Amino acid sequence: MPRPNSGENKLSMEELQKRFGALNTRRIQVETQLGEEQKRLTELRREAKEKFGTDEIEALTAKLEALEIENEKKRSEYQQHLVEIEANLKRIETDSTPEV
Repeated sequence: MPRPNSGENKLSMEELQKRFGALNTRRIQVETQLGEEQKRLTELRREAKEKFGTDEIEALTAKLEALEIENEKKRSEYQQHLVEIEANLKRIETDSTPEV
């Protein structure tokens, strides 16, 4: 009966321990990073609830869409006001230009 892992892929015990050590170090780094990211997520959720009354993605997305629509409406109105001001200024300039 053949032995498991026999052949060219066979690693020495030292190589396996080194590999385990590297993997263990990486696991610790990932767990630390995960903990930091979870703290950040908790803080962002708290901020969202404080500012927007919710931390639910769907509700925040709906609020964002509503704000974008309102912003576009205000931008459009502002642009229209500027067009009207320009037209009024041109009319005033034309009306007040002395004829020669």
